[in-house]
Amino acid sequence: MALFKIEQNKVRKIKSIQAEREKDIQKIFEENLETILNIYFLDTEYTTSFGGRIDTLGLDKDGSPVIIEYKKTQNENIVNQGLSYLKWLLDHKDSFEKLVSQKIPNTVYLRINWDSPRVICVAENYNRFDLDTVDILPIKIELLTYTIYESNILQIESQNYQKVRISTTGIIRNVRRERNISLQKIYTLDEHTKKANQNIKSLFSKLREMIISIDQDIKEEPQKYYIAYKLSTNFTDIKIQKNKLKVALNVKSGELKDPYSITRDMKNIGHFGNGDYELKISKSEELDKVFELIKQSYNYNK
Repeated sequence: MALFKIEQNKVRKIKSIQAEREKDIQKIFEENLETILNIYFLDTEYTTSFGGRIDTLGLDKDGSPVIIEYKKTQNENIVNQGLSYLKWLLDHKDSFEKLVSQKIPNTVYLRINWDSPRVICVAENYNRFDLDTVDILPIKIELLTYTIYESNILQIESQNYQKVRISTTGIIRNVRRERNISLQKIYTLDEHTKKANQNIKSLFSKLREMIISIDQDIKEEPQKYYIAYKLSTNFTDIKIQKNKLKVALNVKSGELKDPYSITRDMKNIGHFGNGDYELKISKSEELDKVFELIKQSYNYNK
């Protein structure tokens, strides 16, 4: 996607440039992992028992383990590499849990969510084989591309999201039965909405439609504790309860403009989801105010 700079009503195309070394991209991600992807950084070049090295290990705000691999050559198959590291990690949970206890601050309490480990691949581009392989896999591999522009501008985009996917629940169940290994649990909207009364179900349906209408590239991902709405990273997370919706806004403390005073700063308290702000909604009359704040978080993260 081309970027342009406006100068006195004229636009100038901003040129993309090559990183001097692929390692530079890894360093940028690791030193800014929470800002870029809302993931806590744990370790770099983590050595496995079979001699491999996981480029980056992290933990997301939902407590899910995260493996990040960077594509260093055009022909390197980081998808298979990421899957191999995922299998190793699931066989060595105790090592990962020990690492988390050493690296995550005591002020942050996160129960590790082994149901939904993540594999993220980062590259300048992917070939057709990468995209087709990820598309057919019964588990989710996240493909991100990066572009560096002059003036030190970094752009991150997701490459493999589909609005509709064939359910793989049966495939995963069969793989587990035949090979006795644990993959990712697939969560659904139904699992979340069944907790709510009819009024809250209707309220969520309206809010969901409003959020998705913001941008055709918005991804909806049901997680263990909430439903995430994201571009390259979450901008809002919704937790459905019986009599209300809890909405998390991925904006840093002190940077949200809330003219209605309906949000709560959770920075030093902790809560589900991403970001430092949370609000509650139980009436349709509140939708417009809530949506305005969600759009603010969308613009903050896009």
